[in-house]
Amino acid sequence: MLPKLPMPRAPRRLLIACLAVAALAGCASTPSTTLKSLPQRVEISSVPFYGGNANHSGSMALAAMLSRQGAPITPGLLDKPLGLPQAADTLQTAIPKVAREYGMLVYPLDARLDALLMQVAAGYPVLLRYQEGSAWWSEPRYAVLIGYDRYKQRVLLRSGTHRRQLMEFADFESAWAKEGKWAILLQSPRQLPAQVDRQRWLQAADELARAGQEIAAKQAITSLGH
Repeated sequence: MLPKLPMPRAPRRLLIACLAVAALAGCASTPSTTLKSLPQRVEISSVPFYGGNANHSGSMALAAMLSRQGAPITPGLLDKPLGLPQAADTLQTAIPKVAREYGMLVYPLDARLDALLMQVAAGYPVLLRYQEGSAWWSEPRYAVLIGYDRYKQRVLLRSGTHRRQLMEFADFESAWAKEGKWAILLQSPRQLPAQVDRQRWLQAADELARAGQEIAAKQAITSLGH
């Protein structure tokens, strides 16, 4: 009986490469069910715009979110509470802390594009962090996601000096992933997110109570009903 000969390396590598390409193509060509069920195009034009550089993008994005909720605020009034510009590296912790001081419930979102767009479709802007730049330079920036267009595959941001910054879905997801896919809603206690996760909402209410906003936290729990 003749011994089995090993498969030549080149064809084996070619086969593996083809399978990988086919798998990637399949994933890319299958949009999520949630995304396909959303409205074609949405823009939350009521979100205020505060323009400026990257060093103050956190205060600008937070001011836009709080202003839309009726708080009398400007980015300049938030620089000190957020520790800017020195504490730019700790904004991911500072922003939720300051938002709770204004009675806002901080609701974290899943790290998926459709999870963000679902909230925008419901009328809720999303505060997020992404990496802006090119092959030559880059820097983290905070922005507010205010819209999207499913047909053109683009998102719409309030970001930096751009009142209406358009980004392709793929470019946005890549830039967002480079900064950890961090994204949150800032909701009033009576304002439930779309398809609210009860446990996540209750956890956010508990954090609001521990920040000294017990009445707002109770309102948030009541909003869930039974």
